[in-house]
Amino acid sequence: MSRAEAVIDRLHALHPKLIDLSLGRLHRLLAALGHPERRLPPVLHVAGTNGKGSTCAFARAIAEAAGQRVHVYTSPHLVRFHERIRLAGTLVSETALLAALEEVERVNAGAPITVFEVTTAAALLLFSRVPADLLVLEVGLGGRLDATNVVDRPAACAITSISMDHMDFLGDDLGTIAAEKAGILKPGVPCATGAQDPAALAVLETTARAVGAPLLVRGRDWRVAAAPDGLRYADAGGTLDLPPPALPGPHQADNAGIAIAALRAWGPAWLTDEAIAHGLAQAEWPARLQRLRGRLAAGLPASWELWLDGGHNAGAGLALAAQFADWADRPLHLVVGMKTGKQTGEFLRPLLPHAASILAVAEPGQHLAMPVESVIEASGGVARPGPTVAAALAALAAAGGPPARVLVCGSLYLAGEVLKADTPG
Repeated sequence: MSRAEAVIDRLHALHPKLIDLSLGRLHRLLAALGHPERRLPPVLHVAGTNGKGSTCAFARAIAEAAGQRVHVYTSPHLVRFHERIRLAGTLVSETALLAALEEVERVNAGAPITVFEVTTAAALLLFSRVPADLLVLEVGLGGRLDATNVVDRPAACAITSISMDHMDFLGDDLGTIAAEKAGILKPGVPCATGAQDPAALAVLETTARAVGAPLLVRGRDWRVAAAPDGLRYADAGGTLDLPPPALPGPHQADNAGIAIAALRAWGPAWLTDEAIAHGLAQAEWPARLQRLRGRLAAGLPASWELWLDGGHNAGAGLALAAQFADWADRPLHLVVGMKTGKQTGEFLRPLLPHAASILAVAEPGQHLAMPVESVIEASGGVARPGPTVAAALAALAAAGGPPARVLVCGSLYLAGEVLKADTPG
């Protein structure tokens, strides 16, 4: 554990709950810090259930392809906390992060506040002090009461696919969850949204009208579709023929389109067709249908492929199932580990018809790992115990067979443990 991560660990004692959605505590702290949230570069604020991180990755890559300096704030991290904060294109250093956290801790003076609120304050402090041309700001949870929603007037907003997730905090139906996501909308600030369930879209449209925020809807205000050589994107500004997105999966066309629509609605002078094309082709985002080639992959037969995805809800299950149609050339084995409290059955249901086998796992270091038995039960008894990723991969390798793909999926926390284990060396 780094010194910065030790400070974060200590800050957990300041509030009895890990999640307590509210803006009052953070507004107080930011005021004491001199309002860093008012001294930021132009902000792209991104909410949604699935695809937020990928949309952020596309937006960052497009801006950087145009030569811009980009700050990024995302969550959760996979291996190290430092992944959450990117300053002008570079992951935050241990020295800078430690200094910001200690300053925030000192100014907060022991007042009750959640860890996410503290780390968001530290990130905003860093973003306010390092020059940049764009801040890509990802919502942590929901939107309306999320700590990132202290930014009064972003340059543009984006709301990605909305699905059933975090119901304990956001509500138990799609409309209520959509209303929380729509809480990031601001008067006069354009917001791009992609493919949505009609119930969610209706709430977004109603909220946008009430707030006075231009809502750019896929299929009405902009379009994106697969083309022979990649993607074709179109909106009122014209049509773009683009290369395939660097992030695999049919669902990434939607995320790429949202990023493009939001940036074009903002309309910075640096945004060119060439930058959009280069950004799409260069975007990187780990644990989103990521091909692994390290130590874990080396344990499988040479002709096999090992993939990793952090998707963990019903919408993510549908997105993965769509990708599996392109993977029909060889058997697919799923290694599934979930976080306690997730709707495992809804995630697994669209995947089951495509899997040659399913192995349920719970890594010892995985945050709130769901018991293996619960994953098996949610699969309808189809899955069998892994019971860990290493053991599951060893069993598959020992069984042999024709060239196959193995996908480890079900949790971003599991993905972090897998990336640690797969690191070469």
